[in-house]
Amino acid sequence: MNENFLQERYQRQIILKGFGEKAQQSLLQAKVLVVGAGGLGCPVLQYLTAAGVGKIGIVDGDVVSVSNLHRQVLFDESDIGKYKVAIALNKLKLMNGATDIEVYPYYLDTNICLEIISSYDVVVDCTDNFSSRYLINDACVLKQKPLVFAAVSGFEGQVAVFNCMIAEKKVSGNYRDLFPIQPNDGEVLNCAEAGVLGILPGIIGSMQASEAIKIIAGIGKPLINQLLTFNALNNETTIFTYNQNVESTVVKSEDDFYRMNYDASCETVNNPFEIDVAAFDKMIVQKETIIDVRELYELPVANEFAHIKIPLVQLTNSLNKLPEGKIIFFCQSGMRSMQAATMAAEYFADGKRFFSLQGGILAWKKMHKTQLS
Repeated sequence: MNENFLQERYQRQIILKGFGEKAQQSLLQAKVLVVGAGGLGCPVLQYLTAAGVGKIGIVDGDVVSVSNLHRQVLFDESDIGKYKVAIALNKLKLMNGATDIEVYPYYLDTNICLEIISSYDVVVDCTDNFSSRYLINDACVLKQKPLVFAAVSGFEGQVAVFNCMIAEKKVSGNYRDLFPIQPNDGEVLNCAEAGVLGILPGIIGSMQASEAIKIIAGIGKPLINQLLTFNALNNETTIFTYNQNVESTVVKSEDDFYRMNYDASCETVNNPFEIDVAAFDKMIVQKETIIDVRELYELPVANEFAHIKIPLVQLTNSLNKLPEGKIIFFCQSGMRSMQAATMAAEYFADGKRFFSLQGGILAWKKMHKTQLS
């Protein structure tokens, strides 16, 4: 796109007193990672794209469902059953062709979180569960990345900015300063259990986008060491100030991070479906059936081993066509392949012939030091 087009596109921002071309250039050069493409993620993605952020990464392993549509306004009825990141990629490119969009169609875990986050300047947490929030927070602390947090439930929402540089060699508080201990499953209701007013994520997500832009452009006063709460029923907004906790339980090293179990309910180390890389390699030699359940647009595995490709979203309609014998599923980090193995075992009532590669192709690549192409 030519300079005149860009100048005209962002002219209403550029002429703002205290913003100007310098701030716009900062946006054009910025790289923002948005984790979660749901109710919060939709407005964040749309406004950051429209504002001219240079690169946006989108992490989400979910597909669009009917229950999403009342609040996730980037999607429509024709998108049901499709991966959110794929739909978001197409629609955001139509909004702003100059923004580079990179998608990660899976959920973050300790295997891949640090690697992905390290490539971005700012992280926006649009997830809806505590395990992801603590995971993302700790990764941002380790990689020294500013984090824009939000949460919604019922009629209320929260917004805060964590891990942001406030003075030379001094960083603001993080999520664990506010919430030191991760709640157990079921202690706090999520949106699926407590419900949420459809417009609320739009309001709170827009605030998140605003905070991200303020951090990147160096304008205003981001919500550093503060927590904003908003009640949609009475439009009451309150800002709380909190102190940093010197005894914060945040992980201190990458080795500690990799050993953390952020979600005990998703712990798969002892899952009967999982196999490690060594067992996977044996099955390659034995010429067992290997199925890649990643999306078609994800990076292929060259010709390292024979396999077939059935994206997870298409697997339900392909289960009756699966061959006899052992079948091993793999994906990027091992989460989607676990879903695939579980689905197949339930369909065939046979949990002894379906397997998932633990840690996914990333673990295999790390072990063999190969390159995806």
